[in-house]
Amino acid sequence: MPLVTWLKRRLVVLAGLLTLAYLLLPNVIVTVFSFNKPKGRFNYAWQRFSTDAWQDPCGVAGLCGSLSRSLQIAVWATAGATALGTMISFALVRYRFRARGAVNSLIFLPMAMPEVVMAASLLTLFLNMGAQLGFWTILIAHIMFCLSFVVTAVKARVMSMDPRLEEAARDLYAGPAQTFLRVTLPIAAPGIAAGALLSFALSFDDFIITNFNAGSTVTFPMFVWGSAQRGTPVQINVIGTAMFLLAVLFVLVAMAVTNRRNKQKA
Repeated sequence: MPLVTWLKRRLVVLAGLLTLAYLLLPNVIVTVFSFNKPKGRFNYAWQRFSTDAWQDPCGVAGLCGSLSRSLQIAVWATAGATALGTMISFALVRYRFRARGAVNSLIFLPMAMPEVVMAASLLTLFLNMGAQLGFWTILIAHIMFCLSFVVTAVKARVMSMDPRLEEAARDLYAGPAQTFLRVTLPIAAPGIAAGALLSFALSFDDFIITNFNAGSTVTFPMFVWGSAQRGTPVQINVIGTAMFLLAVLFVLVAMAVTNRRNKQKA
């Protein structure tokens, strides 16, 4: 087979692989430099191989504290945004009420609005309310900007649901609670899970909104930004690599569970 014909047949696959490699390149660099032993304060040039940072990931003062704080905020923000976003999604799809169109439009504003504008607006709100900036103001801010992403994911799932399934459950004498728990919720679960995972990633990763509303509270992204001014410890690369590997493991486990369920149904 001529080379040109072979390339034409596999052009899309090759383009996809090259794009994936380009996207994963920063993660590869972070992983490689997590095994570096820099001579100075900055971990930007390869010196020699070492596992010291992996043996003591909390060796830098404040790193694990900021990481724990970011995880706590991300978990609570995900729970709050997922619960509120799911209820809003069902209300927007299933019910007709005044200003429904306006609510539909306004719910997407945080996704379209620049983060710095939202951060400044939330800071103004908290200051006018006399709230003390810290953990709770960060949590409220994160729930507010994660809410739109949850609504988008769950709403799309709810709109695609077949109402005849719920009608069949009611015909079989299932009450409202049974119908919701055994029919509606399992069907909507993939959208809810997608919104929750997206919320967790956005909350854990956020810097701009957090920086405006944090006060003296330091999250992991803020710690990384502050460290970049003074010197970047190798432990930051270790934490980044560990988070990436956990995310990959989670995806692989989810794929394995899905494939197993599909085989059982077949």
